[in-house]
Amino acid sequence: MKRMKRILLGLACIALLAASWAAAITSKSNADRQRELIDQASAYTQDEIYVLAVPLLEEAAAYQDDFTPEAEAALKQVYLRLAEKGDFRRRYMNLLEKQMARKDAGPEIFQEAALYNFEMGKAADALAVLRNGIAKTGSEDLTRLYEERRYAFRCGRNIYEEASEIYRGTSQVAQGGRWGLASGSGIPYVPCEYDKISTFDGDRAIVQKDGVISAVDRDNNRVALLHAEAGDFGNYAENRLGLKNEAGWLLATGTFQTGSTAFEELGMFTAGYAPAKLNGKWGLIGADGGEWLIEPQYDDVVRDDLGRCGDPAALFIRRSDSVYLVRDGEEIAGPFEDARPFQDGWAAVSESGKWGFIDTDGEMRIPCRFDGARSFGQHLAAVEEDGLWGYVSLQGELVIEPQFLEARSFSGGSAPVRTGLGWQFISLLEYEGGGGLF
Repeated sequence: MKRMKRILLGLACIALLAASWAAAITSKSNADRQRELIDQASAYTQDEIYVLAVPLLEEAAAYQDDFTPEAEAALKQVYLRLAEKGDFRRRYMNLLEKQMARKDAGPEIFQEAALYNFEMGKAADALAVLRNGIAKTGSEDLTRLYEERRYAFRCGRNIYEEASEIYRGTSQVAQGGRWGLASGSGIPYVPCEYDKISTFDGDRAIVQKDGVISAVDRDNNRVALLHAEAGDFGNYAENRLGLKNEAGWLLATGTFQTGSTAFEELGMFTAGYAPAKLNGKWGLIGADGGEWLIEPQYDDVVRDDLGRCGDPAALFIRRSDSVYLVRDGEEIAGPFEDARPFQDGWAAVSESGKWGFIDTDGEMRIPCRFDGARSFGQHLAAVEEDGLWGYVSLQGELVIEPQFLEARSFSGGSAPVRTGLGWQFISLLEYEGGGGLF
């Protein structure tokens, strides 16, 4: 019995020693095993037998030891060699995502992933990778690449005879001499079947067909009908528009309830006020039609193509043949030859036949050097050089080269541009990727 116990005890000790030895050998040999697997895979890759190198490198990378970076780098190269076969492209991207998720991920990993996405035509994904990499590493190289690529765009297929500035996600568009609405990317929204259509706001747009003025919703259902006589109407915003009859322009709601004051002209509402002309002079009228924010005293108020004057606290007025910036009722800059209303805090102004940009303090931010310009939208402004239009950044750099016959401001990541085919809509790929311009 004692002898048996001694034997069992001895066997147990041997087993314990063997287990400890095996664990020690295994622990110490992970890196050696990685090295061995990498070398075996290298022999296959030298013979261009990539498919047999894959399982060896995947096993080596799984050890997460000294040679893991080398194993992963070799594995990515093999995946790329086999990218056109099986699911190796997906495996490559999965490995990149794993590397980018690590706390110590360097900028080179984000750059590799971004450039690959650009190569695959996935610019929106590439820009998202760069934004993530910049936030995580603060890399100047990533920032530089991002700035070089962030203004990539795609051009929509829909073509129109006319297209207005985008307002609240839609643009007034014309086909065959009839008007409708398109989405910000140019997709038809309300069919082009009307003699005239206003901007869409809230739940309706104002339309005219065969002399009848009514309101329609986003599904082109009639939601209101004007019973009174009116020969024209303005753009609809903030439940207000102008209706023109024999007496002049009346302020009306979206259900065609009208005020009593007849204005000589009436613009589009912004921030509760609209430019209005009374007794030969212009000012800013409130939503009730009776309260003036700025009493009518100017020869004109500068408006954009939709009839807006921009920020009521900083607007451009005309006196004789010159334009001045008025802020909080005080003239602080000018004279200018012309100007566009403020958007995004900057406005286009003209001096000596050239256009540049000022801020609300009247300070020149981008010198007057362009042949034409529109005010900023989403930190981009349309500018004209040598008869073609492109877009300039807040730094004054041409980030979308002049190539269009005309161009309007960006809104919601898109802008109407006129090409040789007609009016089309370009959409920034960065915005499609969920980033948006900042």
